[in-house]
Amino acid sequence: MIISLLARNEGKTIEFKRNLASPGHVIRTVVAFANTVGGTLVIGVRDRTKEVIGLKNALAEEERLASLVADTVRPQLVPDIQVQAFRNRELIVVKVPHVVGPYYVKAEGPEAGVYVRLGSTNRRAGPETIAEIKRLARNTSFDELPCRESDSEAIDFRVASELFSGASRPVSRAKFRTLGLLVDRHGRQVPTNGAVLLFGKNRGELFPDAVIRCARFKGKDKTRFIDQTEIDEYLPKAVESTVAFIERHTRQAFEIGRLKRQTIPEYPTAVVREAVINAVVHADYSIGGSCTQVAVFDTRIEITNPGFLPFGLTLEAALAGVSKLRNRVIGRVFRELGLIEQWGSGMGRMLAESRKHGIQPPRFEELGNHFRVTLSSERVARTRHPVWHEELERYLVETGDVSTKEAARLWKTTDRTARTRLRRLVKEGMLAEVGTGPRDPRRRYVLHRQ
Repeated sequence: MIISLLARNEGKTIEFKRNLASPGHVIRTVVAFANTVGGTLVIGVRDRTKEVIGLKNALAEEERLASLVADTVRPQLVPDIQVQAFRNRELIVVKVPHVVGPYYVKAEGPEAGVYVRLGSTNRRAGPETIAEIKRLARNTSFDELPCRESDSEAIDFRVASELFSGASRPVSRAKFRTLGLLVDRHGRQVPTNGAVLLFGKNRGELFPDAVIRCARFKGKDKTRFIDQTEIDEYLPKAVESTVAFIERHTRQAFEIGRLKRQTIPEYPTAVVREAVINAVVHADYSIGGSCTQVAVFDTRIEITNPGFLPFGLTLEAALAGVSKLRNRVIGRVFRELGLIEQWGSGMGRMLAESRKHGIQPPRFEELGNHFRVTLSSERVARTRHPVWHEELERYLVETGDVSTKEAARLWKTTDRTARTRLRRLVKEGMLAEVGTGPRDPRRRYVLHRQ
């Protein structure tokens, strides 16, 4: 267990601490893990080098930490706190579950003491983030809430009917209620936030940031732009306009077939559409002052939407097909319109289409309170690894870790050669070292995990 944890770098779901000398930071990390997606805190490890230094009296520190959590975190939180041995050293491993809160540091209060995890840092949650956590506790999304400043007459039923008819999905007011576009409020039907975002005539007044800003830049940075536009349309139509902007500003190749000429886009159309749809469906429209942005460069496209991954969802789970919609109304409507085929399949389809067309896979990343998908037009170079590289990879998949001597036996070579190869793979990012220090003769090597 310890070896697998040490193979990872600090990030959204893991943190290393040398000791409990700064209990305030440890408590904020526990709170942030609980509010965001859960996580593991390992105490007794240097955070930068990941050297295992251990704790002098781990059992006493375990009791101290349990008391700290009980006394300083509200509501009551019960993480799994264990003492784990590694060689002749003892560590504390704290597994914090994701539990719907919001949880907060008691001394700082329920408004200022709420923290969330952004990358490898703990950030104080603002009012909008706290509101989202509270909605999660009520099992309600922002776009399901009634839009108090609007009424049913503000919905463009004609455009909605045209779009649904185009998808062979006739729509009625009853259907609007089923989809969550209309809800009852004080004896009358009013549109939800999702309805206004999707089809609201006064959408621009109520949600001025629900636009998509597109720009084509010259080169690889944002120093000079060639073209730019702001797409302010009903969301289903905005998808089409955004894809059209990207297609206008990316290259097209032509292949002459037996019967007709075939157009081959620089970026697979399916990948572009999925990236744009994901950004629109998963954007956090409750955040003011931030909109979805599309930046087209010479060799890549960056599509960035406000809002990190929904609470309780990791990037690894999302890539594995786990779906957790931030905007349920928008998601349901997009599925009815045929824009979404299957929940949780978007990222996987982008990866599969990229492999099929021989281009670099998309890069998915959380940047503060934004989420970005980067598409690259660069072709994938087929890397031919030496035989010893492939032998080690197969060995590690079966065993989990390897020492220098074990690698030398595997490769039928000297310890010195094995050590050189292993260090090379660490430098390349394939392997991670696990040990008590840089001179630990018993250090082991594992496949690197993000």
